Parts: sequence; C-alpha cells; structure tokens
Amino acid sequence: MGLTGWRLLILACFMIVGIKVTKFFIELYCVRRKFQRMQKDGLPMPPHHPIFGHLKLMGEIVSQLPGDIHRHVLPHQIKLRYPNLGPLFYLDTWPFGGEILVVVGPDAAYQMTQSHPLPKFHAMREYLKPMTGGNDLVSMDGKEWRKWRSIFNPGFSAGHLMTLVPDLMKDMSVFCEILRKAASKSDIVIMDHLTTRLNLDIISRMALDTHLNSQLETNDFVSALLNQLDWLSFGHEVNPLQRYNPIRPFMNWWNSRQMVKYIWGELDMRLKRRNVDGKGIQGTRSRSIIDLALDNYLASRPGDHTINAMDTAFRDIATSQLRVFIFAGHDTTSSTMCYALHLLWTNPKARQLLIAEHDMILGPDHKEAARKIEEDPYILNRLSYTMAVAKETLRLYPSASSARSGEPGYFMSGSDGLQFPTDGFMVWSNSHAIQRDPLYWPQPNEFLPERWLVEEDHRLYPRKGTYRPFEFGPRKCIGQELAMIEMKVFLALTSREFEIRSVYEEWDTLHPKAGPRTIEGDRAYQILSGAAHPSDGLPCRVKLVRN
Repeated sequence: MGLTGWRLLILACFMIVGIKVTKFFIELYCVRRKFQRMQKDGLPMPPHHPIFGHLKLMGEIVSQLPGDIHRHVLPHQIKLRYPNLGPLFYLDTWPFGGEILVVVGPDAAYQMTQSHPLPKFHAMREYLKPMTGGNDLVSMDGKEWRKWRSIFNPGFSAGHLMTLVPDLMKDMSVFCEILRKAASKSDIVIMDHLTTRLNLDIISRMALDTHLNSQLETNDFVSALLNQLDWLSFGHEVNPLQRYNPIRPFMNWWNSRQMVKYIWGELDMRLKRRNVDGKGIQGTRSRSIIDLALDNYLASRPGDHTINAMDTAFRDIATSQLRVFIFAGHDTTSSTMCYALHLLWTNPKARQLLIAEHDMILGPDHKEAARKIEEDPYILNRLSYTMAVAKETLRLYPSASSARSGEPGYFMSGSDGLQFPTDGFMVWSNSHAIQRDPLYWPQPNEFLPERWLVEEDHRLYPRKGTYRPFEFGPRKCIGQELAMIEMKVFLALTSREFEIRSVYEEWDTLHPKAGPRTIEGDRAYQILSGAAHPSDGLPCRVKLVRN
C-alpha cells in the first residue's frame, strides 16, 4: 500500500470515529432534552441534570455504598432521598443504563404484569443468552412462550414436586454431612458456596433426573455454568476493558458448548429409558420435570406418540429450558437459604419459635426429621412458621426483580391519574423497594415472620400485591413451588442440629478493605452474581447442637 493509500485509510478511520462521536452527542442531546421536557411536564423523577441526566445522582448514591452492591437496591436508596417521588418515576442513566421507568408501587406493578403484561426487556434476553442459548421461557414471548410454558407447567406443580421430595432429601443429607465436617474443623465456611452446590444438585435431579454430585466432586457441567456466571454482562460497565472484553465471546462459547454437551447426553439417556422394551411413552421412566415435559410434547403431536430419536426442535428448546431452570433454580434459592440462616442467627427469638415448631410437628429428636419428611412429604404443609420464615426472608432479600419493555401507545396510570409513557423505556418493577416501603409494611426493615400468620385486620397483615419475589401474572416464576419446598426442608433439617452464625466482624478483621461495607447498617447486603447474593458469600462458623 502506497503513501496515498495509507492517508486514505487514516482519513477513513478518522471519519468513522467522527461519525460515531457525532452520533453519540446527538443521541445524548436528544435523550437529555427528552427528560428535561418530561420533568417540565410534571412527570416524577429526581432532579435531572441537563448534561449528566441522573448519572451524577447515581454516582453520589453509589459512592456512599459498597462498590459491589446489587443495582436493584438503588431505587430504594433513591426513594429514601426523595420520598415524595410516588409509585412511578423516571431515571435517565443513558448511556450506561438506558432510559428507565421505575415501578415501586403494587398498583403500578399490577398494570405491567397482570392487566397489561409487558414483554421481557430485550437486554435481559441478551444477558441470559450465553447461559441459556436464548430459547428459554424467560426470553420467549407470545404463542411460543405459551406453548412451552404449558408443556413444562405440570413438572412444576405442587402435587408432582411432592413426589420428588424423597429424591431431594438425598442431596440435603449430603449437605448436612458437609456441615457436620465443617463443625468439627471449626473453620470459617462461605455458606453461599455450599448452598449453591446443594441447589445445583437438587435442581438437576428434579429437572433432569441426573446426579451432578457437585457438593463432593468437580463436574464439567457445573464448572462451565459457574464460570459462565462470571462472564455474563448487561453491557453497562463503566470500565471499557470490562464492557468490551475481547475474551468474553470465546468464554461464553466454550462454557455454553460444555453445558450443551452434557445436557444432550442426558436427554439421549432419557430417550433410551423411555423406549426400553419398545414401550414408548408407557415405558419405565423417571419422574423428572423433563420427562413430564416430553410426555406433554409427544401428546401434543398428531399421530404416533412414540419417538425413536430425539426430536431436534424439542432437544434444542428443552436444552435451553433446562439451562435456565438449573441456572435460576440454583441461583435464587441458594441465596435465600443463606439469608434465612443469617436472619435466624441475628434474630434468636424467631429461631427459637422455628425450633419449637419443628419439635412439635417433626418430633423432639432432630435425627428423625429426615425420615418423617421422606415418609410423608405433606407434613411440610404443617410447618406454617417455617413457611413464614422463608417468606419474610424473601421479603427482605428478594433475589431479583422484573424488567419489561415499554410499548408504543401504552401508558401507565399513576395514583393521581397522571399518565406515564412507556415506549422506549425499560419498565422496572422493583420488588426490593416495594417490599421495604414503610407505606405498605409496618417496621419494614425488621425480620417479623409473624406478619405472615396474623389475621387480616392486624396492622402487620401484608397488603395485597406488595409481596413480589416471584412476581405475579402469567409470567410469574414457574419454580416458586419448588423453591418453597426446598426452603422448608432446608430449615427443617438445619435449624435444630446446627448453630450457624454469620461472622462478618471476624471476616472483616481477616480481610480488611477500604470504603463502605454496609447498607443501612446491613453487612450482608446484596451483590450481583447472577441473582442477588450475600456479600462475601456469608462467612459463617458452624457448631453442632446437642439434644
């Protein structure tokens, strides 16, 4: 290439950069001007800067909080600063977080999830695609979503899940043995690591009838899934080296390949089991969620209900569904288990009431609890205070919130009749803010399981629509029944045999770090790691409790 050619190439590069920079500033101007007009028209939002939008405000708030905080706690922090914002308000975080309509009231949340269910936010699909492959229930919409939701619904019904409790107990017994060993060593354990692998074993057994045994040994599928978590990105990172990491696409591809390889092998085994002795759909089979889904899929096809090779369409979509079930099923419940342990340790009265219920329903000898639950899984339905502990844990520490895409011509109504445009906005139902709002919850920051047991006329009785850890509407979490069964079994098997105490003060002495380490005095604040998890993984010490 001659000198003239190089000059033309350099000129072309400068032109491309110039066009992109010009486009950026034009879009910046348009977004900021749009919000300035909205603010002038009386639409609620925090004070808006004509150049920085709400980025300056967000920076001020974040600077006073730990650096690894989960971003779904920010709307609550904004409401603390501006309590008169109301149940709907706008945020301008472009170009890092986009244009957002924040929903922090139950009536407004009802509009976007039930009366007019909005589609899932497009960025969520892109975020999950490396983990799920993209053909999952979270990413689907319309007829396709309805078809596959109906296929998988029976596997997540309470009645079917109760038949799987004896299988669930196998993984719980391994977890309890790990805790016994931890108690004998007296070392600090990172509880989130233990509950994560426990839930990976449980959800894979429930969904796929496969035994990962990840609590005791390494597994290629588990290694790929956990590594993929570290590489997931919304593309909103401020650091360009993180935002545009050139290694990320390769790691996403490699981890996805490992997960698909494992699941395809398991699906092929399911097919062989079904067709043993030529019995087809009536043959001997496991009771896993995927087997019930395959039953429903074959029943929906015209003609012969046998299958001699794994149907490509079913295999591809089932693989995505299993990946999202295993990801979401382990990620959210593992966090809730940790927070339940932390809250019970810091609230000894609640712990004593929990133990008293287990003594009464499951018998005074904790060693008999597992046997009684296996023999009669429906005994779990009698553990009302245990259920209340699980629900109150999820109220204080919801694992996620719901982001939807606004639509042209669709407006949400405020309590005063004000109309809120949604087109072009991420509409964010923020359960964390709703579930800690003193307008709806007396003593909102206190752990009070009894609020779930009082009569309707009691001041603690939860207001309808204010408890949203699983969301409402047709797209509510498909796995909520499984999550609550797991929580009841987990608490029933751990509350009396072990004293599990969070040891953040000791941990901070061993691992000093500059900057804020609490949010509103809470050291176990939520961080982003897939779902919301306890900071530093909830360091704990475990002690055996003698009868």
